[in-house]
Amino acid sequence: MRQSGSRTKHDGRIQAGIDELYRWQSRRIFATLIRLLGDFDLAEEALQDAFAAALQKWPQDGVPANPQAWLVSTGRFKAIDAIRRRARFHKTIEEHGDWLAPGATETEDFDEATFKDDHLRLIFTCCHPALPPNTRIALTLRETCGLTTEEIASAFLTSPPTIAQRIVRGKAKIREDKIPYEVPTPEELTERLDSVLSVIYLVFNEGYSASSGPEATRSDLSGEAIRLGRVLFDLLPDTEVFGLLALMLLHESRRAARTNSDGDLILLEEQDRSLWNQGLMIEGKQLVERALASGHVGVYTVQAAISAVHADAPAADQTDWGRIVALYDLLLQAGPSPIVELNRAVAVAMRSGPEEGLKLIDSILARGDLSDYHLLHAAKADLCRRLGKVPEAVEAYELALSLAKQEPERRYLAKRLQELDR
Repeated sequence: MRQSGSRTKHDGRIQAGIDELYRWQSRRIFATLIRLLGDFDLAEEALQDAFAAALQKWPQDGVPANPQAWLVSTGRFKAIDAIRRRARFHKTIEEHGDWLAPGATETEDFDEATFKDDHLRLIFTCCHPALPPNTRIALTLRETCGLTTEEIASAFLTSPPTIAQRIVRGKAKIREDKIPYEVPTPEELTERLDSVLSVIYLVFNEGYSASSGPEATRSDLSGEAIRLGRVLFDLLPDTEVFGLLALMLLHESRRAARTNSDGDLILLEEQDRSLWNQGLMIEGKQLVERALASGHVGVYTVQAAISAVHADAPAADQTDWGRIVALYDLLLQAGPSPIVELNRAVAVAMRSGPEEGLKLIDSILARGDLSDYHLLHAAKADLCRRLGKVPEAVEAYELALSLAKQEPERRYLAKRLQELDR
């Protein structure tokens, strides 16, 4: 009986390890399988088959020395086996004769130097200029980063069916046009860089502040975005790459202070700044300085500069809000954006008082912008609360609560409503 209990614990630990491996490494393994198999859907099926095999075999045979290599080789073997069983796919067999050859199913020497860029190769493939910009980003978020269609729709502020349609069309375009799975040449890198940066930024945002679900953050996504940012940083020393990596590092440095032990949100002005990660903060500020020194400042660098101002303030009431407003003005010069306007309005409220910020938020709503964006209504509610406009604050908090999908945000908004009731 004791042996059976020990075995159960052993199997449980292995399953937990497989779950963790899937959470952190599945999309990199998927990217490698695409390189080896040459097809999105085939690689996705191979990935699921490989993890299913791991759940069955590892508790009996033990965890292999290199789990990623085992999963890649097993997935490829199962894909080959499936194609051989499907006689109607004879054309596919002819097209993939190289990896169907004898010996092709032997365990692969998983050399990190060979495979580390597979994820980046896949991102550049999905961000090919032949695809519409919105399709590039949606496809990459779904296929290389594992976000659900609903999560991507939330990031785009659009509907899941619209995103699903973009993804299907994007995959078809890559297949029909035989878009190569490769990192572009230096001459081609620049024209695809904007889409790649947008992808990495949206992945980080979903990890730093989840659009929905029980937790405020998803460290797997923000960690993967930072990893991809570092890979891109090594691959292409562009100013905006510096700026994006700096922005992500500065935001990530505050992760430990953003929630309490119960998972409830703690706003920036109330955070314990001693919990901020000093190593990430220093690295981020150094990258901001390097980007600003280049003289070619883009939107990610300006956003990183805003985060650096927060990082420089020893306390919330010592923040240089005037500089932050000026930086938001620069962002608006680069391109109109209601989200940037909202963030600027909050900064103006901190600099000049809640009445001034509320006027700006009301002007955004008057144009019909962001009416379904819960953070706008939450910001309006907070300013009304500070001004003593309780009925208006209650109305805005209730609207924000009805729109919010993330549980910690919903708890925060409900708590504010209860405070106003009292």
